[in-house]
Amino acid sequence: MTLIDRRTLLAGAAATAALAPAAMAQSFPIPQGFERIPIWPGKAPGGEHVTVQEVETLRRPDSGPDDGVFAHIVTPTLTILRPQAVGSRSNGAAMMLIPGGGYSRVAIGHEGYSIARRFAQAGYVCFVLLYRLPGDGWAAGPEAPLQDAQRALRLIRSFAPRERFDPDRIGVIGFSAGGHLAAWLTTRTAESYSPVDAADREPVKAAVAAYMYPVIQMEGPFAHTGSRTQLLGPDPTPERMHAYSLDQNVSDTAPPAFLAHALNDKVVPFQNSVAMLSALKARNIPAECHLFETGGHGFGITAQAEASAPWPDLFLAFAKRHGA
Repeated sequence: MTLIDRRTLLAGAAATAALAPAAMAQSFPIPQGFERIPIWPGKAPGGEHVTVQEVETLRRPDSGPDDGVFAHIVTPTLTILRPQAVGSRSNGAAMMLIPGGGYSRVAIGHEGYSIARRFAQAGYVCFVLLYRLPGDGWAAGPEAPLQDAQRALRLIRSFAPRERFDPDRIGVIGFSAGGHLAAWLTTRTAESYSPVDAADREPVKAAVAAYMYPVIQMEGPFAHTGSRTQLLGPDPTPERMHAYSLDQNVSDTAPPAFLAHALNDKVVPFQNSVAMLSALKARNIPAECHLFETGGHGFGITAQAEASAPWPDLFLAFAKRHGA
């Protein structure tokens, strides 16, 4: 694997800056201690008709340089943070982090870098996934993010000897629409792409998963319509919405799952987490769900509300009980 040049990653960003009015497109350095690698050898699959140009902007006008968001991803990556980079010792395990963004962008800073620092301090080798988006013309359509997630998890498992962690002690944490992708990755078993190299001999398997204020349902009154439109288009059939609702067809092989949601979330209703909890328990999958009084949507690692602040400690205890 080789490091990606940031100029290559963001080439042509200025041409698409208008798509993210909160900030001018610019090149942000990878935060100190992190390393970035592509997940596919060569170009990502199914991009013959993709014409978008990748762009990184600030999540908000007042955001710092570490609080970037990507849109129109053409080079899916993993950004790695090792415990040693934050002055900690490895605990022999790893975490794959899947930021959200409504399937229209990826909030790599807020739900990637900041979360990675917290879990690297706890001893985990952390991998932040930057994944392709379904509306950008990829041949796989709504399956393009899943292709990247499955490939990334296999790649992380293949790194275990080099990075000195146990491949059977990998956790997956997803946030908002990234929570939908994390649940898709960990609770269903269908293959989304053909093998490309030796890493694809690894199983798509995690020891534990966390779905944070997740988009789960694509049908009914609690669906997040923005994510659904990005994933399935403006007028999906009832059958299609049902098929992509992740409280349906949960595999018996799904890993133990941790869920957390704020009751005052006005973007993705907490009923999404409740529905997923019910689906997991119906399959006798170990699960734990925390419904916080306050926190709103996208609380991440910041203490937006005192009630939701302790979720990392709660998840770490859950992961430890279940072998991650």
